[in-house]
Amino acid sequence: MHLKDTIAAVSTPPGRGGLGVIRLSGAQAREIAARVLRFPGEHEWRPWSVSLAELPGEDGAAVDRVIVTFFAGPRSYTAEDVIEISCHGSPAVLRYALERLCAAGARLAEPGEFTLRAYVNGRIDLPQAEAIRDLIEATTLYQARIAARQAEGSVSRRLQPVKQRLLDLIALLEAGIDFAENDIDVASPEEILQRIEPIHAAVTALISSFTYGKLVHDGFTLAIVGRPNVGKSSLFNRLLEQDRAIVTEIPGTTRDLVSESSSIDGIPVRFLDTAGIRTSQNRVESLGIERSYQAMADADLTLVVLDASEHLTPEDQEILQRAREQGRFLLAANKSDLPRATAVENAIAVSALTGEGISALRTAIIQTLAPHGQIEQEDGFITTLRHEQLLKESREALEQARRATEIGIPHEMLLLDLYAALRPIDAITGATTADDILNRIFSTFCIGK
Repeated sequence: MHLKDTIAAVSTPPGRGGLGVIRLSGAQAREIAARVLRFPGEHEWRPWSVSLAELPGEDGAAVDRVIVTFFAGPRSYTAEDVIEISCHGSPAVLRYALERLCAAGARLAEPGEFTLRAYVNGRIDLPQAEAIRDLIEATTLYQARIAARQAEGSVSRRLQPVKQRLLDLIALLEAGIDFAENDIDVASPEEILQRIEPIHAAVTALISSFTYGKLVHDGFTLAIVGRPNVGKSSLFNRLLEQDRAIVTEIPGTTRDLVSESSSIDGIPVRFLDTAGIRTSQNRVESLGIERSYQAMADADLTLVVLDASEHLTPEDQEILQRAREQGRFLLAANKSDLPRATAVENAIAVSALTGEGISALRTAIIQTLAPHGQIEQEDGFITTLRHEQLLKESREALEQARRATEIGIPHEMLLLDLYAALRPIDAITGATTADDILNRIFSTFCIGK
């Protein structure tokens, strides 16, 4: 990309609307806007102010009256001069305005180029840039709130102390190499291990937070299974808080997968209501049962529904066995409003009819997928696979550094592991330069006075 160009793009979604906004960013933003727009009288570009203008057609007649907002760099989104032109939301008007701006010297922005410029110009770091994307794509308010917090730098703030401690240790060992000729040992193995430990613990804690962060970012799929007439569809409707699946007293009413998206505690969930699992000679019902088993295999979590008012049947036992073999599952004993005929260990008592136990079931669903995940909300957590993989690389290098220290590897070789631990963190927060290391050495040691 030519980052010195002045770029333009429509920043509002495609289609008709009350307003449409065109964004212009670059060194020539003011000159290009002045060529295209017609202001009443002599116009002065005052930062962070709004002006009224006309968008003239080729014959000079006004096509639209627009509002022009000017953000002067570096205190703008891209750290460049930014102009936003608010038109009426006609696709024809927006297209014409964009064509005029491009003819006057701007070029069409590439996808994500405004945010790329914000990063390149030091306005935001990489985690903040990724959070902006997540904020735009959020489907729940909770997702939006987490993305907004990350866009404000929550991930970077949590990583910064880790990076600073690692830089301190690197600077210490680098300085020690300078004094090697004088047989001065600036750090004992015990001190090095003591310094590595909190760095390793902090990186490990961030990695573990991804279990909950992945749920927030990606959501999950919940398959509701059980034999016919245990109340799967009723429970499906209750969790959705709407009548989505057909409910009757006739066994086998649901013969195909019924899918609906909602959320639990702000986390997106795709609920699957499945066909009742039993032995059947009916070809259509058998196909539905096969799909139920496939849904169990594909889902992130299986909710096995039992009828608490009846004794366990061989069909119940078969479903339980299949769920245990496949991994993550949760038991719900439905119809708790009726006299109980059986008790199953670890089953959550619920009533799809009265709503009893539904809140506890929702909590158990989240805790099963991400134990104690809510605690991570206090300190921030990572939500992208890229961050998790980079942090795992850093942790592995720290573990190598710890082993090297324990067996007495020279500091010159130990530094290779520490730099290897620093590089993945840099890939998240931004690069560390040689000047950063030198500045840290000179600020903490009196070298040569």
